[in-house]
Amino acid sequence: MTISDDILILGSGIAALQLASFLNKDLNVRILTKDKIRTANSYLAQGGIAAAIGEHDHPNKHIADTFEAGRYHNKQEVVEEIIKSAPRLIKFISEQGSVFDKNQDGELLLGMEGAHSEKRIVHGGGDATGKNVVEFLISTLKENVTIEEDVFAYELLLNSEKRCIGVKAKRHDGTIKNYYSSNTILATGGCGQLFTYTSNADTVSGDGIAMAYLAGAEVVDMEFIQFHPTLLYLNGETKGLISEAVRGEGAVLVTDDGTPIMEGVHPLKDLGPRHVVSQKIYEYLKKGCNVYLDISKIENFKQRFPSITAICEKNGLQLSEGKIPVAPGSHFLMGGIKTDLYGRTSIKGLFAIGEAACTGLHGANRLASNSLLEGLYMGEKLSSMLNETVYEDILSTEIIRPFIPQEKVTLPDLQEIKDTMMERVGIVRNKANLQNQKVWLDTFKTHQINNLNIYSIEEMTKIFMLITANLITEAALQRTESRGGHFRSDYAKEDDHYWLNKTIIHKNSRGMESNHEYIETALAT
Repeated sequence: MTISDDILILGSGIAALQLASFLNKDLNVRILTKDKIRTANSYLAQGGIAAAIGEHDHPNKHIADTFEAGRYHNKQEVVEEIIKSAPRLIKFISEQGSVFDKNQDGELLLGMEGAHSEKRIVHGGGDATGKNVVEFLISTLKENVTIEEDVFAYELLLNSEKRCIGVKAKRHDGTIKNYYSSNTILATGGCGQLFTYTSNADTVSGDGIAMAYLAGAEVVDMEFIQFHPTLLYLNGETKGLISEAVRGEGAVLVTDDGTPIMEGVHPLKDLGPRHVVSQKIYEYLKKGCNVYLDISKIENFKQRFPSITAICEKNGLQLSEGKIPVAPGSHFLMGGIKTDLYGRTSIKGLFAIGEAACTGLHGANRLASNSLLEGLYMGEKLSSMLNETVYEDILSTEIIRPFIPQEKVTLPDLQEIKDTMMERVGIVRNKANLQNQKVWLDTFKTHQINNLNIYSIEEMTKIFMLITANLITEAALQRTESRGGHFRSDYAKEDDHYWLNKTIIHKNSRGMESNHEYIETALAT
């Protein structure tokens, strides 16, 4: 007998858990996660949640800041709807328990972050906002929610009407299982692990975006990736964010011998634009030089930056030497699976929420602390629709794919994918590097794969990374301007005349059986 759930959620971040917590208890809900329930970017999130709740603040100010950061590539109705909902969403969680930090009078503490015009950032546990909110949401899950860990979903199941009816998944022992559902939700996060250096969890490699693309869903804005200049960098790995506030307090980027690297590079030196600072650090790292944040001039560093101190000490770094080794890394994907405000994709029965989705809130560059806000909003919004949905049998018309004997394609080393993406499609891009990367990606012929069953989980992860990397590279080649998280050294300025409000949409025209794709550039709607 085939069992079908009402709701199937892939992923376990804030968007996924918010959705699950709001769904009616008479619905059968299943959460699949490829690792553990707490292994997600949301759980790692140190930053807070932005909401205009201060005495001198107003949602209109928050809206203006969001547009400015997004370089006016944002969707106006989406920005207004989500930002105006922020105070209510924060109030609801705050009333449920001690999730957020408060002052002695019991009022929410509000912090300031870059590009915000007012103090409006709500934190939980200082720098543990994501962990606090995730733990709170897990505690609210009802008995109708089943959680399955260590399950790697890799193919969306479609019926003869091209409706999504579930997913195919593999466990580490190689067993394959079909999970059927009336509604399938991708909450699988972004794609930070495509790059050598990243602040993202190890699991965030673009799986959901690639799956949606292979099934024929529209994917949008993939060129817009936010890079952060300063991640803690030890033994060739990035270990977490070192806030820009450290440079704001006087820290200077230096080499091993103490030479400042930003002298003469930009008038604002160490506080120059993120892509300028990131690229300069990366250039030194490529030459085999180390780069440090010299914090020796900052008094009472441990008291002023307790969260950063904790990260450093946890990783065995002694701050008494006054230097923190850093590297730039990918931080957030503004693009993703194209959705509306309910998370609906271009495929019936398939939804996307969180960083895997692109609603249009963030535009070309995300405003700090708007990401957890978007996850909370989308989870609640989608639940309101799914709670009112009439559920019907969707299994009778499943497409059974014929087994096609196929040799495995040759796949590159994982590190090679990351290094080539960082080098050619990273912080600063140009036509030659992007074309080189496109040629390299095409050699692996992922578009010819029509049977993923024969690949291991590790191999499928690489395939999905290559597909997502191709989408990013194609979009970056097409957008002949610099805007937000997309910087082209050969087109260094914004081109409002041609590119303002224009969106690059990728659509795989015939799902996994396709051996070609088309890319459409159209005015955003």
